[in-house]
Amino acid sequence: MKIVVVALISFLILTSCTSRKAPAPIADISDAGVSYLPSYRNTLSDDTYEVKQGETLYSIAWRSGQDFRYLAQINKIDKPFNIYPGQKLIINPKAVVNKAEPPKQVIVGVVDSLGKNNKKLIAKEKSEEYGKKQQDHRDTQKANKDPFPSKIRNWRYPSKGKIIETYSSRVNGNKGLDFGGKEGDSIIAAADGKVVYAGSALRGYGNLIIVKHNNDYLSAYAHNRSLKVKEQDWVKAGQVIAEMGKSGSDRVRLHFEIRFRGRSVNPLKYLPKR
Repeated sequence: MKIVVVALISFLILTSCTSRKAPAPIADISDAGVSYLPSYRNTLSDDTYEVKQGETLYSIAWRSGQDFRYLAQINKIDKPFNIYPGQKLIINPKAVVNKAEPPKQVIVGVVDSLGKNNKKLIAKEKSEEYGKKQQDHRDTQKANKDPFPSKIRNWRYPSKGKIIETYSSRVNGNKGLDFGGKEGDSIIAAADGKVVYAGSALRGYGNLIIVKHNNDYLSAYAHNRSLKVKEQDWVKAGQVIAEMGKSGSDRVRLHFEIRFRGRSVNPLKYLPKR
């Protein structure tokens, strides 16, 4: 009798194992290999936006995927682009196409939304995007006393950590590079520039730094444990600006982005080969 019972139990166990069509449940979601998909990408989609405490025009332009100069122009904000909590900003170009004068220099990325079909301008922007054909505005720069260089000649890796996620051009893809490491690892400036945002007001980025390198390029460093610089500070390439952390993230990481006139671009196109 005991032999029959044991045989029956063994048969039921084998049957249940061979009939399972779905994989066994995963106890820890980290074991599932789920890709890191932040929820903050282009979070500003309304026609207008009310400025919150701690935000700057640069951080709002970053969230909306706009060029900061265009936002300043359609909102009639002069340099040094100061804004204040409670201020209403126009965000969506479609909402102002009939209300504002076209910008003297149409920013690529806004071309289509304004109904302009300038193929030559788009081709020119594309050739300049990765530094293939950047114009040298030294004379103009000198005349205007612009402290920013016309070109960014040498980019550096912002972290010594291993790249754990690469750039994706997909709509919901990763818009930068993610570096792994341990808390407290040094984060350095990828190029010379000026800190135009340092804080934690942007949901999903944690402690974030945005550096302006010139009138075309910005870079961002997210999820830091602590910040070593403040807004308006000038930084040098290789200077330690933060410590790696996991603020606003599921793990310790550095999320690094480069923006060209408001658009996300692949940082690996700029950084030297390792």
